[in-house]
Amino acid sequence: MVREWDPLTAPDEEIESLLGTLNAALAADLPEDPPWRNAYLREYLGETMQGERRICWVAQEGTPASPGKLKAQASVLLLGDIGVLDLLVHPDYRRAGVGRSLIGEAARRAYREGFTSVGVEVIGDTPAVPFYESIGFACAYRESRSVLPLSSVDWLALGEMSRGIGAGYRIEYYPGGPPEELIASYARAKAEVRDVEDDPGDLDLRPSSYDPERLRDSIATLHRRGMKPYIVLAIHEKTGEVAGLTEVVVPAQHPSRADQYDTIVVPDHRGYGIDRAIKARMLFELRSAEPQLTEVQTWNALDNAPMLKVNAELGFLPDREWREYDADVADVVARLGAPA
Repeated sequence: MVREWDPLTAPDEEIESLLGTLNAALAADLPEDPPWRNAYLREYLGETMQGERRICWVAQEGTPASPGKLKAQASVLLLGDIGVLDLLVHPDYRRAGVGRSLIGEAARRAYREGFTSVGVEVIGDTPAVPFYESIGFACAYRESRSVLPLSSVDWLALGEMSRGIGAGYRIEYYPGGPPEELIASYARAKAEVRDVEDDPGDLDLRPSSYDPERLRDSIATLHRRGMKPYIVLAIHEKTGEVAGLTEVVVPAQHPSRADQYDTIVVPDHRGYGIDRAIKARMLFELRSAEPQLTEVQTWNALDNAPMLKVNAELGFLPDREWREYDADVADVVARLGAPA
């Protein structure tokens, strides 16, 4: 039984049922990852930024009169000029057509909404790779996930890194998000690096915020989804501008493993040890602020040698390949036999 589903209004037992399916899928595909818990899970699934919409479907055991557990869930996030798909299927229900049915629903909705392309993040070496390739998706971008076990950190060496910033800069730490007086400078730093380094292959399936208004909304949305941001900035003392930034988010859903978001150094301020210093300072702050935290995970483009080098110096270990796939939405609809 496949039906449209709203996580924000779903009964508690359905959220708990979906959590069981999520953790079963994690155990099969990413066995080293920590299991998720039912803390802000409905908000994580349902909350979006202004101008974005997420539409969800579930596959459920039983009948409308006697529904059972949720065994699969799919969604499409409609943003910009692309629909971003997400699919979760319990391992016991894979290769039975459930995923194809759900993706067919999502692709049909994206088509009706006027979107011409859809994208999806795919974890390398999982059944998702042949599944998406079989329905017309092509890999457009690759990146590597690395994981830092905090138990392996050399804190003395890290202290040296955190102090190894060039003269004329200071480091500031902001739990919860940057202060209002630095929002505009923060957004300018992100926009400047994007303009210089934007990779044409990156589909922006996890887009950053490059203007002050959207940045404020992004931070507020993180909090609503149960994801606490931590920010460390390098400030250029002469101008007061943000010269570098690093962002880490600790999700309520898996609080023992944090997610590293952007780390950025504005081109004019490179060569002063900013990237190492701000990432090292972040780890010290996390150790104090989040005592339950045991790991930090980060993603980097395979050709981003400078940041990969910094991460290796901090102790990050290469883990899995992540891919971004895209497809023509009309082609996906036709392949899946989902009526347009």
